[in-house]
Amino acid sequence: MTNPLPTRQYAAAGGVVVDATGMHILVLRRPGRLGSDGRPEVRLPKGHIEPGESREEAARREVREEAGPLDLEVLADLGHQTVEFDWQGSHVVRDESYFLMALPEGVRIACPERQFERCWPTWEEALAQLTFEAEREWVRRAQAAWAGQHPGS
Repeated sequence: MTNPLPTRQYAAAGGVVVDATGMHILVLRRPGRLGSDGRPEVRLPKGHIEPGESREEAARREVREEAGPLDLEVLADLGHQTVEFDWQGSHVVRDESYFLMALPEGVRIACPERQFERCWPTWEEALAQLTFEAEREWVRRAQAAWAGQHPGS
């Protein structure tokens, strides 16, 4: 059966940002938007890929916009996946790409966009807090890539 809603398709890119210890990742809490469980939405930084931008360029830009002007090291391309959902009267088909990014040692970031609260949970806490399964999958991929590059950490 086809979906009766109009379809909106776009590509998005973002980052799973790990701190210098490798024990915590950046998540963004949106107090102004509640998840289906009634708690504030918790997301990874990501956004639309603009015309002419590569997936990696878009991911870097989106993380900077949502987490601050950082020169993050991209450690791994985590691939892409397509997610589909209904939202605000449209059926959305989004091709998502994510990258594992590392925060330089000693750097702390503030969250410049007031719509977000920046949090640094552990990998496991992030998996429990993130609102959407698709983003939990990105964290699992990033955790595997991090472990592959940092055995024993």
